[in-house]
Amino acid sequence: MKVFKEEQRFTQTWLLVIMGFSLVTPLYLIIREYKAMSTLTFSLTSFGILFSFGLIFLFKLKTRIDEIGIHYQFFPFHLKYKTIKWNEIETARIRIYDPIGEYGGWGLKGGAFWNKSKGTCINVSGDIGIQLELKNGKKLLIGTQKKEQATHVLKTYFKN
Repeated sequence: MKVFKEEQRFTQTWLLVIMGFSLVTPLYLIIREYKAMSTLTFSLTSFGILFSFGLIFLFKLKTRIDEIGIHYQFFPFHLKYKTIKWNEIETARIRIYDPIGEYGGWGLKGGAFWNKSKGTCINVSGDIGIQLELKNGKKLLIGTQKKEQATHVLKTYFKN
C-alpha cells in the first residue's frame, strides 16, 4: 500500500521579509503614540497587530493520498480532513498552473469572488498542483511541492 503525505506552511523568505517590513510602521505609530494611550489600549493594540501578523503561521495544508482517496486539510479553515473518494473523481492529474492569474494568489481560493470555471484552489506556495475534476462537476486543485511522489501515487490508485 502506497501512501502520499505532505504538509506545507507559509514559510517563504519573500513573505517573511514583506511581513517584517509591513510590521514596522504600525508598531512605530503605536510606540510613538504610547504616552497618549492608556496601558490597556496600548497592550490590546500591540497584541492585535502582532496576533494578526502571526496568524499566517497557523495556516497549514496537509494532503494524504491512499487507497481510500485524497484527503486534505487547510487549517484553520478545515478542522478535520476532507476526503474525496476515488469513485467520486472523474479525472486526477498533476499540472503546472498560474496561482495569481488563475486563482488570485495562494491560500484558499476560488468560488464566488474569482473565476468559477476554474473551481477551488488550496495552495501554500509554488505552481504545481493535483488537479481534480469530480463526477459532480466540481473542480479542486491542491498545491503540492512533491510532484514526483504525487504522480507516482496517483498512477497507483487512479487509473483513468
